[in-house]
Amino acid sequence: MPSPFAEHFPALRSGFSYLDNAAGAQVPTHCIDAIHQFLSGGSCNVGQPYPASRVATALKARAREETAEFLNCRPGEVMLGPSATALTFQVGRAVSRLVQAGDEVVISELEHESNAAPWRALEAQGVKVTTWRASWPEGRLEASELRKLVTPRTRLVALSAAANSVGATPDVTAAAEVAHGVGAWLFVDAVHSSPHHLPDVRAWGADFAVFSPYKVFGPHLGCLFVRRELLAGLPADKLWFMPDDGPQKFEPGTANHEGWAGWLGSLRYLRDVLGGGQPGREGLTRAFQRIAQLEQPLLEAALEQLSRHPRVQLYGPKASAGRVATFCFNVTGLSPRAVAEHLAEQGVGVAAGHYYATMAAEALGLMPDGAVRASLLHYNTAEDVGRLLAALDSLR
Repeated sequence: MPSPFAEHFPALRSGFSYLDNAAGAQVPTHCIDAIHQFLSGGSCNVGQPYPASRVATALKARAREETAEFLNCRPGEVMLGPSATALTFQVGRAVSRLVQAGDEVVISELEHESNAAPWRALEAQGVKVTTWRASWPEGRLEASELRKLVTPRTRLVALSAAANSVGATPDVTAAAEVAHGVGAWLFVDAVHSSPHHLPDVRAWGADFAVFSPYKVFGPHLGCLFVRRELLAGLPADKLWFMPDDGPQKFEPGTANHEGWAGWLGSLRYLRDVLGGGQPGREGLTRAFQRIAQLEQPLLEAALEQLSRHPRVQLYGPKASAGRVATFCFNVTGLSPRAVAEHLAEQGVGVAAGHYYATMAAEALGLMPDGAVRASLLHYNTAEDVGRLLAALDSLR
């Protein structure tokens, strides 16, 4: 039986079980149609008086405004870019011009490499980079352990709001309190959490945050939040006439206007289909409440069945609290790739490898082959979970 959301997601109509959502979500017709409509009206750049350029100019401004609603920040604190990774490296280059030898950075062991490599690069300047270790195999991070690592020389703490490997969801607010207690900044990777939980950079206490619209039912894009008070003081590789205190300083080149049109369509899907038609952040809040209701039974069913499967070794939190519906596991006697290939033959798409979360994979002793990862979103079904387990049962 196809997903009840298949009327909105053309890819779901095939009956294939898309369980590699952590690598990118499927997109609704709201997004697809918005891209088509924008490109059909004329592809051009912003800032000119003719009609199509006015449309592009207004669209980019609206994308910034609605992304600010998504993050719960001000439009001037939102940078629109090609990917979360590219934007994180831009911030890393800015920070590299502010730090000195003897300064310190702390990165969590749960990080995707995009929120680790930019900070490790600072070691070339004499910056000490320390890893905030997790408790394994659950992947728990304790703020009390972070408190032991920070010092008055700590300049930045890097933390994922949800691990793209084992699905653990650290306490971001507690980490912000620890970081700010020694005068450090908190950089939050919200890429994996944002399809499951509506980001709130204000509540988190984040100084920086990134997420990827393509994980939230949109096109391949990236978004960066920089707290307004920090923006002017961050050096940037920019054109000389771009203001130091504006988001354009981190947006070199021409924007992907059709992509931002699609992202606005994805936000419209969230508000209209899941959010009861409510506008603004209220519509998004309602949408993510609905997402939680849809995902919770899937999370609990998959967690329970994978945990008791005789051949499966499951990593990550053992309870549904403190995690998202991302499941990292191995099957006794088989490589992750072999398992993923077998599941693909059974109509189930999963990932195999380390998913760029190399520190977590190393801590679990899983390098270089990694593990299997099945990741669910609100449009998945109990049938998808059943097909996953049936495919695992059929392994030889």
